Amino acid sequence: MANPTEQVVGLDIGTSRVRCVIGEPAENGKLNVIGAGVAESKGLRSGIVTTTKSVVESISKAVEEAERVSGIEIDSATVNLSGEHLQGESKSGVVAVAGAGREISEDDVQRAIESASAMQLPAGWEIVDRLPQEFIIDGQDGITEPIGMRGSRLEALVHVVSSPSAASQNIIKAVHNAGIQIEQMILEPLAASTGTLTDDDTEYGCALVNMGSEITSMMIFGRGAVQHTAVFPFGGMQFTKDIATGLRVSIADAEKIKRVTGCVAGFLLSDDERKEVIEITPVGRSETRELSKEILTDILQPRAVELLQYIAQEVANSGQQISSGVILTGGTASIRGIVEVAEQVFDAPTRVGYPREDLLEGLLDGLHSPEWAAAIGLALTSMRAHSRGSDSSGRSTGRRVAEWFESFTGKFK
Repeated sequence: MANPTEQVVGLDIGTSRVRCVIGEPAENGKLNVIGAGVAESKGLRSGIVTTTKSVVESISKAVEEAERVSGIEIDSATVNLSGEHLQGESKSGVVAVAGAGREISEDDVQRAIESASAMQLPAGWEIVDRLPQEFIIDGQDGITEPIGMRGSRLEALVHVVSSPSAASQNIIKAVHNAGIQIEQMILEPLAASTGTLTDDDTEYGCALVNMGSEITSMMIFGRGAVQHTAVFPFGGMQFTKDIATGLRVSIADAEKIKRVTGCVAGFLLSDDERKEVIEITPVGRSETRELSKEILTDILQPRAVELLQYIAQEVANSGQQISSGVILTGGTASIRGIVEVAEQVFDAPTRVGYPREDLLEGLLDGLHSPEWAAAIGLALTSMRAHSRGSDSSGRSTGRRVAEWFESFTGKFK
């Protein structure tokens, strides 16, 4: 049985599913997964709590399943933060170095970050994360770890993410009501990136697109840090609704059809597949009727192109380079053909963001899926926070600076 002090937990609260991963640090720096649980999510709409009691029940079911598999009880977790109202903006702040001998201290770095984060917010909004991009000392840029260096002028470039206060407060309340304390809250696309991206991805530039049920979040990385954030009010449910409307079936049946036989790229279908038929039962009818896979694909493909074009336009507007391409995570990334269509729309290398096996060991059956990217990333974040300072994770220095900043804010502890 794992030592309670070594348990790390990732709790991914999504609109369609709640996923919980329990792990412990392995000697080789990997996350040893000892339990996982999933439950249908209720009481959420576009990442916003609509019924606290239903969210609590969903969280409890996922946690109980993970506890049953692992054989241990948990009392705290690292939790995702999402929602269609999240906004990211890159800011800069400058301070004079006050340390003796002009040596930059932690206090100087904190003041520079706070200076960059000083921004006017709408009523009811709050800053939910500050992600350092780089520091500039007396005009010398590209510095990721300024502490201990000498200079008279320190400038911080920071990506600041804000959100309506009620969004995080209601999630916190639901998690607490489920008997779980929150170690920290991590932006969902940032969590998904933790277990899927390599240092080369974040250094040379990539776009991580986390496609959930009702919202899609995107983070663009470059030079080892977050450069741009965007959230879109659509996700896999758009495909489900198109199937339900086009075929006159229930939402539940449409979701099953999408998961089992859905394809958004007609050019991937063989001649035999085009003729292959599936049986459906229209709403209010008892008799079934047959539908070809080609017709189903004709319904889904235009929607896939439309949604991906919105995201691609946001990438273009950001002005960021994505030399390492696009990485798709979330449940919608599992739909057949989505990668191929995205590659054409983005005109960039595209792949599914599977949790990296070189970071994991233990009970991995069923977890090698883009659906589990965020939950596993949250558990990895928790593990690395516990062992911060050891540098055993092998991550980029830019990410370590971001983690260091999170450690002293203690915002959600």
